[in-house]
This record gives sequence, structure tokens and C-alpha cells, in this order.
Amino acid sequence: MAPLCQSLSGQLLLSLLVSLVPHTRATLYSTYSFNPLEHLGRVSPYFEPRDSQPSSPNPPQGCTVTRAAYLSRHGAINVNDDDYEDWIEPFLAKFVGHTGTDWAKIPPLNFLASYTPPLPAGSEPELVTRIGELESTQLANDITIRYPGLKVPSRVWASAPPRTFVSGEAFVRGIQTADNPVDLVSVFEGTEDGANSLVPYQACTAYHEGNDEAKTYREIFTKPIKARFNALAPEYNFTTTDVVGMILLCGYESVIRGDSPFCSLDLFSPDEWLGWEYADDIRYHYDVGYGNPLSGTIGFPWLNATADLLMQETADEDIYVSFSHRTLPSMAFVALGLFNNSAFGGTGATINDTMPLDRINPRRAWRTSEITPCLGNIAIERLACSGSYGFDDGDYYRALVNRAPQPIPGCTDGPGTSCSRSRFGEFIQERAAFNGGFSERCQVDYDNSTDIVSFYE
Repeated sequence: MAPLCQSLSGQLLLSLLVSLVPHTRATLYSTYSFNPLEHLGRVSPYFEPRDSQPSSPNPPQGCTVTRAAYLSRHGAINVNDDDYEDWIEPFLAKFVGHTGTDWAKIPPLNFLASYTPPLPAGSEPELVTRIGELESTQLANDITIRYPGLKVPSRVWASAPPRTFVSGEAFVRGIQTADNPVDLVSVFEGTEDGANSLVPYQACTAYHEGNDEAKTYREIFTKPIKARFNALAPEYNFTTTDVVGMILLCGYESVIRGDSPFCSLDLFSPDEWLGWEYADDIRYHYDVGYGNPLSGTIGFPWLNATADLLMQETADEDIYVSFSHRTLPSMAFVALGLFNNSAFGGTGATINDTMPLDRINPRRAWRTSEITPCLGNIAIERLACSGSYGFDDGDYYRALVNRAPQPIPGCTDGPGTSCSRSRFGEFIQERAAFNGGFSERCQVDYDNSTDIVSFYE
């Protein structure tokens, strides 16, 4: 046996030799990564962003969910009709008819040499893709796992158009069982139904979408892209329409074929994708967000009806699920006061200053990609809490957006920033005073309008 001193000397020598050999260690900074699909605004497929202050989606300590209501956008579709007519079709028609460029010799555009559009001429728009159906079914699976103690709903609601109704059908397939069939209720989309609809903005006479305020920044962020592409292929004469069409194809083609060459970071840099995302955020800020004075008014009836369903002592369902378009969930956010850029400073009168038209606000709360991707959803849960340290036993309420808890402004006196029953009731009354009066504020020009949602009854 070697003497102890020799053993120690050998260990020291070995340690010295190891220290001199290069080896891999964890770096101080994480590797940079960027996924364009998470920055496509209205076209983003479903994903769950990592919140800057991530809270657990699990119920707070001592609490269990006893009832829940979900409002979801439809699953991913092959293409929106306006996006196709305004941007994609003009680009594809120009591309297919152009023969003066040898794309194979022009990286990063060389994929165009053999590119086949995912949408043949005459394709029917606004159809839920297979990926969109899978997203909806996965939501059903997630809800089943999330609420093991709640009964399967007997009904699910969806607005009438195919993209929302098919999303509802896929959800029903995922949540129903042999012993618990689920009916899918089609909610008619009418222009004279007042607030009693999953598309109440169509019945709001005074409501108008924005006036393309996004155009200013759209031209700013596409200018260097057009210059770069036109330097590579001057005979093609890339325009803003071409660039936007290519960006939109990244999203739509990805949910049709599974991926898209238009998503390449060699084609558009991360900063350029962020430029597109901000332009889209401007658009929806003015269309359905805080930049439109009627957004909260149109979103409030759903919030009010949902609060009633959750606060009643008994209800027909443990879980209420509805499918609509991106507009209503966004307006429900405004009715709740979520994702308000001026929540911690400024006033409603200066809200548009938080979305400047000529430069990005990188600290904005209103990010369409994150809050209303395809199948983006808002849930409001009723919690029964007992033994939560520091809080009284009782019912509490909280909101989640795409599974991430979102503190309700001015209503966070419960466990895990939930809201007590008494404060939640007061909050709804305050929001009614601020956002209520659908028929009056919408200046409806038809008879028999209503300010309430009653189709859940």
C-alpha cells in the first residue's frame, strides 16, 4: 500500500493536471434564442410565454378550484380572409407571375426557386387546420387534468362561423366521455342582438376598428427590409405588401405544413420580427384594446355574466367554455383592466401615448402575440380557500390568461393575488359604472337591444 504522503501527492498532481485541461462549464449568460412564431401578433400559434414575473398556475396554498369559466379564441386557421386578400394573395400572384429573377443564386431568398405556395388559388380561407384542431383538443385535455374534481360540462358554446365552431367541436371531442356527452351550442352572430352574443362588437353600431394607425410603423420597419431585398433582386421591386405577405406566410404556412421557410432568421432578423410584432400591437391597440373607447363596453357583458355564473351558490356547470374570435377576449381584457400600459402611471386620456407610432415601446403590456395567439384564452376561477396562511376562509376569484395568473387591478386581497368574494363583487360594480351601458354607448340603431348576456341560461 502506498504511503499516505505519496497518495496525497498523486491527488494533488492529478488535480493540477485536470485544472490545466480545457473543459465545458455552464456560462454566466444563457444562449440567445428567438422563435418568430412567438412574435407574429395575430398570426401566432398558441404558446405560453414566460411571464416577466411568473406565478404558478396551480391554486394558491389552501385553495381548490370549485368553478371556472373560459373564453377562447379559435384554433389556428389556414388564413384569415383579409390577410389573404390584402397581403398574401398580391404577393403570391406577383411571385408566381415573375420570371426575371434566378432565385437559386440569391441567398437567403434561394428557397423561392422551388417554392410552392401552401394556399393554391381559390383556396377557401378561415378553415381550422389540423394543428388548430389539435390545439383545441389539447386545451380540453389540459382542463380535464387541471380540474379533476369538477364535473365535465354538459354544454360548450361557440359562435357560428366554421373556425370557431370547428374549434368547439375539437374541444368537445377532447373533454367528453362515454358517460358524459357534451353538447356544442352554436351562438348566432347577429348585428341586432345587442350584447347577447359571442361577437357583440358586430351589434355595436358605434364601434369601428382603427384607421390603420399601424401603417406608420409598418413603413418604418419594412424600409430596410425592402432596401436589402431590392439590392439582392432589383428587378423584383419588393414592396411593403410583399414583405408583410411573406411574414404572414411564416405563421399560416407553419400551421398548414408544420414549418415555413419564411420563418428563417436569415430572411428576417429578430429585430425585424419585433418590428412586425409592434406594428400589429398598434393595430390591435386601436381596434380592440385600450385605444378604442368602446372596447371595455363591448367586453363587459361577458365579464358580468361570467361573474354572475361564478358567484352564484349553485350553477348548471362547474366549467363554462366558449369559443369566439380574437376580438372578444381582447375586449374582455380591457373590461377587466388587464394589460394596461398605463396601469402604473398615466391616465386613460394618455393611453395612446404608450403606443407611439414611430418607435417601439419595449415595455408595453399589450402584446398581441402573448395574450391572443390562436386559441389564446382567458379563464376566471372561483376558489374555495381554507387554512391559507394570513387569509380568511372563503371564496376567492382570480384570472388566468393562457394559463398564467394575472392579478386583477385593485382586486388582489386574497391568497396568491386572488380577490375576495366581497371585493370581487365591488370590482364588478365599479367596472359596470366605467364600462356598462352597451346599448347606450354603442348608440344602437335597432329595437330590442340588450345589455346582458343570457345565452348561458
